[in-house]
Amino acid sequence: MMQMRKLGTSGLEVSAIGLGCMGMSHGYGPAKDEAEMIALLRAAVDLGITFFDTAEIYGPFANEILVGRGLAPVRDRVVIATKFGFEIGADGKQTGNLNSQPAHVREVAEASLKRMGIDTIDLFYQHRVDPAVPIEEVAGAVRDLIAQGKVRYFGLSEAGPSTIRRAHAVQPVAALQSEYSLWWREPETKVFPVLEELGIGFVPFSPLGRGFLTGAITATAKFDSSDFRSTLPRFSPESVQANQLLVERIRQIAGEHRATPAQVALAWIFAQRPWIVPIPGTTKLERLQENMDATALELSKADLAAIDAALAEVEVHGARYADRAERMIDR
Repeated sequence: MMQMRKLGTSGLEVSAIGLGCMGMSHGYGPAKDEAEMIALLRAAVDLGITFFDTAEIYGPFANEILVGRGLAPVRDRVVIATKFGFEIGADGKQTGNLNSQPAHVREVAEASLKRMGIDTIDLFYQHRVDPAVPIEEVAGAVRDLIAQGKVRYFGLSEAGPSTIRRAHAVQPVAALQSEYSLWWREPETKVFPVLEELGIGFVPFSPLGRGFLTGAITATAKFDSSDFRSTLPRFSPESVQANQLLVERIRQIAGEHRATPAQVALAWIFAQRPWIVPIPGTTKLERLQENMDATALELSKADLAAIDAALAEVEVHGARYADRAERMIDR
């Protein structure tokens, strides 16, 4: 039986683990076979996952279409999150520019609803904070969409404490989605106290370090040119080699529990706060099952202390993003 978790005090309840869908059609090499991914989406629902994450720029557009088709027969059983905030050119390609103008937010909502074939977006995130648009205006645009019944809940992604507070004052924020894992813990000190105070849930993306924390990536790994890890400093051969020590520490703890490194990495996240719901992505059924089984792995206080001690010994090498993407993070 899948555990359920509440995202803060918003009233939004989802499976304790969600499914990040981006990699099915974007970001990690060529898009996967549509029929296979639809089967995976439906298998996830059968296994108890109720929380699915997509965005208009994943493709662009292809991932929302895929998720809509895959979840159509089970729409009443799932929570679908998507995102706005980037500009997409007339040619259907990402421009890399931000756009959270209220009119654009409304346009994206209408287009996303149509692409996914749904009447309401369950959770609508601002993908990245747009410094050109006051967050109050963005929150107001989503508040209007909620009043119209086109959106249920409002979320932010990679937003800092001040932005979260200002947005929440206009339209309550149900969830913050940001990167968080054993090798990226910045949210703990900067945003966790604000989330706890305001009753906002936390949805970590890349909880497995974009695959690194599974132990499957070595310094000899080759990434396809359409795999965005090929552009990330943290995935340079030098950084991957230097960061192997972290994986070895996790592997040792996993061995003690007859678990996999991925399961330990996810169990560690579950143990941090009861209002955290990670969304690891996968395109393989066996990995989906492995990730789900992590919800049953309970780490003791001694385990958590051992992990903290191990992390204190390890200096993670390499920036998590290239400069331009890093500048889009709101701190």
